[in-house]
Amino acid sequence: MSEIPVPSRQDRTVAIWLLCLSGLVFAMVVLGGVTRLTGSGLSMVDWKPLTGALPPLSEADWQRLFDMYRQSPEFQKVNSHMDVHAFKGIFWLEYLHRVLGRIIGIAFLLPFVFFAARGYIGLKQWPKYLLMFLLGGLQGLLGWYMVKSGLVDVPHVSQYRLTAHLVAAFLIYSYLFWVALSLLYPGRGDSVRPWFGRSIALTAMVCLTVFSGGFVAGLDAGKIYNTFPTMGGHWLPPGLYALDPFWRNLFENTTTVQFNHRLLAIATFCVIVLFWLGARRADLPARARLGINAVLHAAALQMVLGISTLLLAVPVSLGAAHQAAALLLLTACLLVVHSLRPAPQSQRLRQSDLPPALDEARATGGSRVTE
Repeated sequence: MSEIPVPSRQDRTVAIWLLCLSGLVFAMVVLGGVTRLTGSGLSMVDWKPLTGALPPLSEADWQRLFDMYRQSPEFQKVNSHMDVHAFKGIFWLEYLHRVLGRIIGIAFLLPFVFFAARGYIGLKQWPKYLLMFLLGGLQGLLGWYMVKSGLVDVPHVSQYRLTAHLVAAFLIYSYLFWVALSLLYPGRGDSVRPWFGRSIALTAMVCLTVFSGGFVAGLDAGKIYNTFPTMGGHWLPPGLYALDPFWRNLFENTTTVQFNHRLLAIATFCVIVLFWLGARRADLPARARLGINAVLHAAALQMVLGISTLLLAVPVSLGAAHQAAALLLLTACLLVVHSLRPAPQSQRLRQSDLPPALDEARATGGSRVTE
């Protein structure tokens, strides 16, 4: 019988590095949420990716940055009461957010060069890692493109650009995490294909709910109708489809955006519960069962945080925790999908390769090959 592949020491080392990068991206997502919730995202009105790493070092530097901020729509229409000392309070969060982005870039590039030079990452694998680096760079550009939308006329970033920035961050995190898992668990059996498809569908539903949450954040739609389960006493709130054409309601109507996010969140939670109940009766690997339990727990936590955030009109702490829990839920879903994925054809166990006793046991529903 063919042996299940075991990761080499080099692969384990690279996987640990990628998991550390995933943790940094996770922190970046949470810090980005705090930056948005505190209204700090538009405090830096320029972008210098190579020369802007140093913070203000003197009062003259602070005054220069504050004078630049005073020319922005946010100061003129929202924060005109603010002095330079109050400005420092919103500046630091956005500054730290950008510095963390630079740290992630360095934490990727230098170890990659080392691992590539030492042969830990083979030449055939380079495109995979270069894509990671490219996605990180494009995310920085997308972040500035988002900020620019709030520096012209209306002091509020575009909900379309904010959602794109959020989705890109989740995509980068997922890609890093998936590659790390593939290094740690290089092969799988092919006996759970129906559940593999179901886990992909479930993950897609979670992603759609996250996508809708981006529009809730971008429109501050969580600060209206702070009641549950009804919206201001209505199951179907007034003005649900007030905009024309219809599609604009899905992305620009605060009432519709919150309503849709509620429906998606409740539906996703119900599907997760059904998925968990069905998986309890299925013959799944131990790693998949662990992941499915994690999905249920993360979904329950996310529902509690979501409802609490809504009822309390989006306090910063709960809003940031709600965003972090969404990424935890996605992480658990990725664990499940990865544990159920079919192995490449070259790694699959063929029925004819099994010893007669084990082949007979499988045919009668007895013993099975697991990790």
